[in-house]
Amino acid sequence: MIKFHQILTSFFGIGFISKGGGTVAAIATSLLWFVAIEVPNSFWVFLLTMMVTIYGVWGANQVEASWGKDSSKVVIDEVAGMMISLLFIPITEVNVLVALVLFRFFDIAKPFFIRKLENWPKGWGVMGDDILAGIYSNVVLQLLLYMNIW
Repeated sequence: MIKFHQILTSFFGIGFISKGGGTVAAIATSLLWFVAIEVPNSFWVFLLTMMVTIYGVWGANQVEASWGKDSSKVVIDEVAGMMISLLFIPITEVNVLVALVLFRFFDIAKPFFIRKLENWPKGWGVMGDDILAGIYSNVVLQLLLYMNIW
């Protein structure tokens, strides 16, 4: 029987995709953000992002006993990381696509101490690397926007 935490941490079943679940979750988050978020710099968007991130740490702890440490079924970390990538970014097709590419790059390549965060205990290790990948993505995108690259 699938439990509440399994539904949320798998982002409504996306985590059950055998290959590329994290990428699919990031794409789904990007699409939802593009369609649903009207003002990306609002307090409510920030609050929602923080709630998903905090829940991700807790939820990953809850499913670890049944799914194992840092299971590929847990994709709430990609959801939170993608949300962080898009915080305070003007919502355009190009910006959302660039944020997605940057986030997946940082999440997969894990440069600049991102990999070390995977060693943190339990839910912190699951979420930490994606949080930092999201922060790096956001900073790079903010710089690109500041420099008027497009």
